[in-house]
Amino acid sequence: MNVSCWLGGTSRALALLALLCLAGSPAPAFAAGSASDVLRFGADAEGGAPYIFPDPENPERMIGFEVDLAHALARELGREARHVQTGWDALLPSLMRGDFDIALNGIEWTEARELNAALSAPYYIYSQQLVVRADDASIQSFADVSGKRVATLKGTAANDLLAATPGVTPVLYEGQVEPYRDLALGRVDAVLLDTPIAAYYARSQPGLRYAGEPLAEGKYVIALRKGDTALLARVNAALKTLYASGELERIYSHWGLWNEAQARLGSPSVTRAVSVASGESLWFFLPLLAKGAGVTLVLSLLAMALAIVVGLALALMRRLGGAALKPLAVGYIEFIRGTPLLLQLYIIYYGLPGLGINLDAFTAAVLGLGLNYAAYEAEIYRAGLDSVPQGQTEAALSLGMTPWLLYRRILIPQAIRTALPPMTNDFIALLKDSSLVSIITIVELTKSYNMLAVSSMRFLELGLLTALLYLMMSFPLSLLSIRLERRFARS
Repeated sequence: MNVSCWLGGTSRALALLALLCLAGSPAPAFAAGSASDVLRFGADAEGGAPYIFPDPENPERMIGFEVDLAHALARELGREARHVQTGWDALLPSLMRGDFDIALNGIEWTEARELNAALSAPYYIYSQQLVVRADDASIQSFADVSGKRVATLKGTAANDLLAATPGVTPVLYEGQVEPYRDLALGRVDAVLLDTPIAAYYARSQPGLRYAGEPLAEGKYVIALRKGDTALLARVNAALKTLYASGELERIYSHWGLWNEAQARLGSPSVTRAVSVASGESLWFFLPLLAKGAGVTLVLSLLAMALAIVVGLALALMRRLGGAALKPLAVGYIEFIRGTPLLLQLYIIYYGLPGLGINLDAFTAAVLGLGLNYAAYEAEIYRAGLDSVPQGQTEAALSLGMTPWLLYRRILIPQAIRTALPPMTNDFIALLKDSSLVSIITIVELTKSYNMLAVSSMRFLELGLLTALLYLMMSFPLSLLSIRLERRFARS
């Protein structure tokens, strides 16, 4: 055989084998600094104006000053910008996993973030702006917030500033719209957020006003993975070019965000923001987590008590209500079971004020959880009542018992045997579902964990400690459920 033919055949075979191996392997993750023509940037578009949000005229298209910045950066890098939707709390963990190449979403420079990610040169200088109701003369500046309830976003420099201010009760939100809405409704006394947010949401509302001058200056930076030094250098060079060419000023002016502070973007100094130090002992966080666990336990106990009472009433309405009340009970149970608890909480807390029913967050949380679980408790009680032999009902009625006496003396005591174990399981489930109330500003255990983890970047250790606290609360209930099941099985 000709040697050249043999080599050519071998090369083709090796190439085919390589293609087969590649075809059977997962696609490699994008490596920063590679020849890819895409720059993936992580950002949260949910309530993200003026940073990134859906275009009202075309919801499939994202707009915002950081969207414009991402496209400008990508052009300087010779790439195409592509948005990757990620919750704000999960931006840095998702970045570390390689879900995208840069995190660009109002990320404030802090020492903790500097330790855990590669941070770019600043691209925007922000301050904190206090906003109050226009008719509230008691707050003229940040010096007047002692003893007040001040709303802000969790995991932000504003949150850290409020936490370090004596006498202030921070009220933490997930999104940027809700704080100003609750301020207008009188649920909070003031809102402290970054100047771009205040300019977009508060400046145009006639019922709100700025209180005092902006304070606590800080800087937004782009986050990259620690090892992406080549991409970091290129991003910094691109930012410098965009600043020098006037492109940054054009973008910020378009969104009404350019001010004299941005003229100092070329300065090498970095404003140091307050943050929870990553080097603190894990026990440093325990008191805050324990406080959140206490809120979770109290909230769950009250909600379960409400669920038991309403659930029993629904079960009795379904059995004794006749043509008038039975359809109402069935309709309530099916509606509640067929819609998400999260949606129900939103309706109770944010929707009811439109009808003139303005509940505080804790009351709304208890009502939301309690009324939701009442539907499930009603079905448990119905199953328990149906488990009592029909002959006992007939015997009681033949003795002249009224329906109320029949249920109180005969049916309900026996139904409890069947209902108690699943009720205990429902309480364990409610204990864990209580984490959903964080969306209406309740700082329970999961939200406490989220706040501390985002600030300190210690997601794993704090996550395990939080899980242990949940286990300490739920495990005794599991033992109680097992004991009840065994006891009723013997009887």
